[in-house]
Amino acid sequence: MVGVCKMWRPMLFSFPFLYAKQLSTVRGFSVQVPVKPSAMSAKTVWKKTGELQHTISSVIIKAGKGLHSGDEAVVRVLPAMAGEGRYFIINRHDVRVPASVKNVTDTTLSVRIGRGESSVATVEHLLSALEGMGIDNCRIEVEGGNEVPLLDGSSKEWVEAIEEAGPCIARDNFGNDMEKMALVLCEPIHVLKDESFIAAFPAPSTRLSYGIDFPQAAAIGCQWFSWCPVDSMAYKQNIAPSRTFCIYEQIQQLRTAGFIKGGSVDNALVCRQVMHSTLNLPMLF
Repeated sequence: MVGVCKMWRPMLFSFPFLYAKQLSTVRGFSVQVPVKPSAMSAKTVWKKTGELQHTISSVIIKAGKGLHSGDEAVVRVLPAMAGEGRYFIINRHDVRVPASVKNVTDTTLSVRIGRGESSVATVEHLLSALEGMGIDNCRIEVEGGNEVPLLDGSSKEWVEAIEEAGPCIARDNFGNDMEKMALVLCEPIHVLKDESFIAAFPAPSTRLSYGIDFPQAAAIGCQWFSWCPVDSMAYKQNIAPSRTFCIYEQIQQLRTAGFIKGGSVDNALVCRQVMHSTLNLPMLF
C-alpha cells in the first residue's frame, strides 16, 4: 500500500513514483519524491509474479514540443527483447539510458534521466503509460531534442498509441519468454521533502492513495484519490487522463526562470488563484 500527501507548495508538476508508477489526483497531477536505490535495497526484494514479460508488436511514433525546452522532438518506441527492459537512445548517441531510478539526474518540475552526456527530460508520462499498460521491454528513441513531448499533458495519447501498436509477449534471442519480476516491500518506508511525503507499507495487494491540499488554486483544492491497479483498463480510465496543471499567476515567473517554454493551453490545465476558476483560453499563452 502506498500513501502520498502533498501539502502547500507552488509550481510543481507530475513526477513518477519509483519505476514510473504515476499517481494522480482526479484530473490533477502527481508529485512524489524519488527514493534513492540505497534506501530501497535493504527493504525490498525482487520476486516472480507468474506473469510473462511484454513488449509492443509495432513501432509507435509521436512528435511534439517539450514542456520546458519548447523544442520539437520525435519519439519512436520500438519492440525490445525479453530482459532488456525500457531504455532510451537520445539523438542517436550510442548510449543506452535505462529507465531506472538509478539514472535520475534531476526532478525540478519534471524528471530527467541520463548517463554520461546523454540525458532526456519529462519522461514521466511516457514511462507511466508503459508501466500502466504492462509494457516491460521497449527501446525509446528521442530525436530533435532532449525532452519527451508533453502532448496533451497526460499519459492518454501514449496509452492509445500502445493499444494501437498492440502488446505482445517478449522473447529473448533464443525465442524464449521470460517471467516478470516485481519489487516487493519487506518493511515500511517513507520519504519527506519540504511539506510533501510519500509512505509505503507491505500489503497483500497493491493500493495507491494520493492526497493533495493546494489552496492557491481553488479548482484543485483539497482532494483524495485511492486506486487499485487491477489491469490496464483501470489505469487507462483512472490514471492516464490526469493532466499537468499550472497556476496562471506563476506563468511569467516560471518562464523567466527558464521553464515551460513549450507550455500552452493544449498541454496543461491552467488554473487561476480564484474560486473554482480553470481558464484554458488562447490568450493565456
